[in-house]
Amino acid sequence: MAVQPIRLFGDPILRQRAIEVDDFDKEIRTLVQDLTDTMLAAPGAGLAAPQIGVGLRVFTWHVEGETGHLVNPVLELSDETQDGLEGCLSLPEVTYDCLRALSVVATGFDMHGEPLRIEASELLARALQHETDHLDGILFIDKLDTEARKAAMREIRESEWFGLEQPTVRVSPHPTFGRGR
Repeated sequence: MAVQPIRLFGDPILRQRAIEVDDFDKEIRTLVQDLTDTMLAAPGAGLAAPQIGVGLRVFTWHVEGETGHLVNPVLELSDETQDGLEGCLSLPEVTYDCLRALSVVATGFDMHGEPLRIEASELLARALQHETDHLDGILFIDKLDTEARKAAMREIRESEWFGLEQPTVRVSPHPTFGRGR
């Protein structure tokens, strides 16, 4: 269990759809712990597996003192919306107002393969949507209106971190780890 390097905007794995987890084995439990350790060290409100170079449908969150994780998430979004400030560990210091559903019902599994159902609103709902988007290769800047997206892209291009060499994918005996799917 260790803090892993976080992939930055421009890394191709951030734009790929992560694959479903089929085996709830020791590797998944290690992945959840690595995600949690990395997220808390950053610190962040959430972290998805692709952000540490693993193309699996797993994420963690830490919102209002609550830490959790979800494997193979499926979200039901409310029709009611919220607009609020959003950022991303893969886009350091880039924050913009982003429109999201006000509440969600998230279903999936825990790291042991046990079914989970999470009913969330406001900040936790925002975090669950943001991390699920990561698993689909979507970044929060993709959700911005045209003017805000142009401003965000300009800010990214001018940042000190943009274009830095990305960390290599970690090696793992798990057959799907490190493939960058």
